[in-house]
Amino acid sequence: MARKVITVLTDDLDGGAADRTVEFSLDGVAYAIDLSDHNAGALRKALDVYITAGRRMGRGGIDSGRVARRSMHPVTSGSSSRAHTRAIREWAAENGYQVSERGRIPTSVVEAYNNR
Repeated sequence: MARKVITVLTDDLDGGAADRTVEFSLDGVAYAIDLSDHNAGALRKALDVYITAGRRMGRGGIDSGRVARRSMHPVTSGSSSRAHTRAIREWAAENGYQVSERGRIPTSVVEAYNNR
């Protein structure tokens, strides 16, 4: 016996047919809303000015069951991240902090560097 499951999305704003589920987060809380293409476009247009002015922090998946951790620094590429880590190590050595040449830098040192 075969079974066929059909999922019908209903637009959470106007009750009409929805075309997609849109995921977003605000203040560390993740949301999902089912919207028609028209309403999804309206949401994106309304948020565009804020997205353009903001910093990208990475992508956390709502379906993972958890919200991405908030960070004080934007997501960076590998090479700029290495340069940043190198700068922290150099600053730490010049300011009397004991930091190994490899591995993780203690949070207290990173915080001291950021608060300099």
